[in-house]
Amino acid sequence: MTQSLADVVFTPAPADLPKRARTLMIQGTASDVGKSMVVAALCRAYTRRGLIVRPYKAQNMSNNAAVAADCDPGPDGAVTHGEIGRAQALQARACKVPPSIHMNPVLLKPQTDIGSQVVLRGRVLGNCPARIYHKMRHALMPAVLDSLRRLQAEADLVIVEGAGSGAEVYLRSSDITNMRLAESADLPVAILSDIDRGGTMAAIVGSHALLSEADRARVVGYIINKFRGDFSLFEPGCRTITEHTGWPFLGVIRWFDRADRLPAEDSLALERPAEFGGRGLNVAVPRLSRIANFDDLDPLAAEPGVSLKFVQPGNPIPADTDVIILPGSKATRTDINVLRKEGWDVDILAHVRHGGRVVGLCAGFQMLGKVVRDPLGLEGPAGETAGLGLLDVETEITPDKQLIDLDVTDRISGQRVTGYEMHMGRTIGPGLDKPWLMLGNGANARPEGAVSSDGRVTGAYVHGLFGSDAFRAHWLTTVGAQASALDFEARTEAALEALADHVEANLDLDALLKLAR
Repeated sequence: MTQSLADVVFTPAPADLPKRARTLMIQGTASDVGKSMVVAALCRAYTRRGLIVRPYKAQNMSNNAAVAADCDPGPDGAVTHGEIGRAQALQARACKVPPSIHMNPVLLKPQTDIGSQVVLRGRVLGNCPARIYHKMRHALMPAVLDSLRRLQAEADLVIVEGAGSGAEVYLRSSDITNMRLAESADLPVAILSDIDRGGTMAAIVGSHALLSEADRARVVGYIINKFRGDFSLFEPGCRTITEHTGWPFLGVIRWFDRADRLPAEDSLALERPAEFGGRGLNVAVPRLSRIANFDDLDPLAAEPGVSLKFVQPGNPIPADTDVIILPGSKATRTDINVLRKEGWDVDILAHVRHGGRVVGLCAGFQMLGKVVRDPLGLEGPAGETAGLGLLDVETEITPDKQLIDLDVTDRISGQRVTGYEMHMGRTIGPGLDKPWLMLGNGANARPEGAVSSDGRVTGAYVHGLFGSDAFRAHWLTTVGAQASALDFEARTEAALEALADHVEANLDLDALLKLAR
């Protein structure tokens, strides 16, 4: 760690801050049971009813992150941008408010199999092995509770999302995001289980068996998620669950067909569908081991004239690929080695030789250069790794993280660009003399990224680039594809509205609201 978690200093809320909001916690029986989606649905549904709603997740583990505008002042007193999990940014959007670092005070961004970068209230603390973090995270509880308190002071309702399973009782003593948080903040808990994966009865009854009497008493009921078919066939199962647990059945949420129109929380989603979009331009994306912010590609996947495929380990990049996109990564040098281990580097170089195009986003941009250096060991063991050499640039990983929210004009394409920058690293070299983008107006415009001499290899640090409709359409035209009239923001907003309609139709939201306290 760059500093001890025990020595973390944060700006506490005023002592007289009033508690205004009712609060309800959604815990799961496992990871990926749909907690983030259900919280987003409830946020939008209750917001539509006129309530001021805020989402909250004490600790999130994900390499999909978003920029939040508010951050505790740094050592120099300056207030800067921070980062939170992308799921909480989507939930903030569901509440029709900007994302806040208090919605996700602790973000863990996995860099190795046993360690993560730790982000507290928007700011990077440093890297920490899992075993050390497990022992030290109790020191984060004051900041976690303070952030929750701030949200409770500004809202009518706070929907709290747990992490993984709330019944991991061996973690109870150091827990900051499930039952220990519920106890510390006196939160009522609804248990969510995913019936689509099977084992729902065992998962809920098993959770009851593992929890202490005090924790069981906090549970106000359970919800069945992702149900398909005739629910009357499972009603006897619900009666059995209630008989064994004493917990009331709060309702069933049927399968939501438009879930794929909303950004996924983490890379677990990439282990299921492999191909998205329509037919036309073939886009291949290597599935990196530390892939980050892969929702950058959602707008392309939504284009009817684009077929986007994530290439899984063990498979070559298809020969009919038109464009290869190297996405973000939380460990650039590690994933360069993954490219070589999988033979994807050979595929990429052959693709370029045969006239194909390559795009690098953030860490993908760094990989396209000649070398990536990490002298301080910020993303793994200190050292340097040769890049693909397709752009004449070099990168050094540095401690300072660049966090910028963007809504500017690209002077090269003439199109509006929205998105953000979020990276550790400084890139230099002659290749920057031919930038991909020129962001801003007049004398304030700054170059961003690089383009190869033949124009077929491009890279930049901007995330969310393809979410800008006009820029995406311009880019598709330049690579010989047909752009549609897709309004991606409207598509996402329509999906959120449909999701809220879905929970309104499936749950008794008045009854659920009464359970919040």
